[in-house]
Amino acid sequence: MSVAISIQDVQKSYNDLKALGGVSFDIGAGEFFGLLGPNGAGKTTLISIIAGLNRADSGTVKVLGHDVVKDFRASRRLLGVVPQELVFDPFFTVRETLRIQSGYFGLAHNDAWIDEVMAHLDLTGKADVNMRALSGGMKRRVLVAQALVHKPPVIVLDEPTAGVDVELRQTLWKFIARLNREGHTIVLTTHYLEEAQALCKRIAMLKGGRIVALDSTAELLRRVSGMQLVLNFASGYLPEALWAYALDPEAASVSRKVALRLPGYAEVEPILASCRTHGAVIDEIELQSADLEDVFVQVMHGSRT
Repeated sequence: MSVAISIQDVQKSYNDLKALGGVSFDIGAGEFFGLLGPNGAGKTTLISIIAGLNRADSGTVKVLGHDVVKDFRASRRLLGVVPQELVFDPFFTVRETLRIQSGYFGLAHNDAWIDEVMAHLDLTGKADVNMRALSGGMKRRVLVAQALVHKPPVIVLDEPTAGVDVELRQTLWKFIARLNREGHTIVLTTHYLEEAQALCKRIAMLKGGRIVALDSTAELLRRVSGMQLVLNFASGYLPEALWAYALDPEAASVSRKVALRLPGYAEVEPILASCRTHGAVIDEIELQSADLEDVFVQVMHGSRT
């Protein structure tokens, strides 16, 4: 498989803050790749470097073989980026905005593709509406459309569904999945881990500016054994001896709900019996199989996957 994005020993600091501490990995052409991590992990910094909007202190990044610093113009043409922030020009309509974006890449008479992109993102009815009159969700759709107007082979989506409705999420993923099937490389950052699990074939997890997990989604899930037992307490709480099972002790300490990782079903009844013995009353019980959130919590709490 050829390489769409090559990232080699990328380091970036802001004064005393080490945003990226030697990040290295490749993303294959045609992959649907997930880049996950908590706030401040370095995801947006890395994306900004890939897009040529920021410069690494050291290391190299190449998009389809083109260095993002030495060959910026070529690498940028190959890339479509959907940023987190809602950045827009309030003086133009949706269609005018997309025509201007096409012009940045030297594309004239691009209306047929613009119409197709707008149709897939349910923007056709808003084509002649001024950008400042759009809702936040509609502005987000325009950002996605702007990233796609020059038909880039590599598409980077930085939290594309943050704060948007379910309809847009479904519409967007249907269109993006189609582009991926047609050969486009997709790189996704998201806090919606169920999206990453459903869409991404391979995932890298960043923590403190370093890669702490990198593997196929299936393999990451396979490494997490057992299941989750989620208990909601009406009164009392989890006995101290059982806190070793807690998935996220910090979150559980400020909630009436706690999620426990168990190796199997045989442990469920002893745990419930222990809670009853200690006077706790449970009003809700839920059993779940391991998912990407389990992997994420495990990795971020120091268990390297």
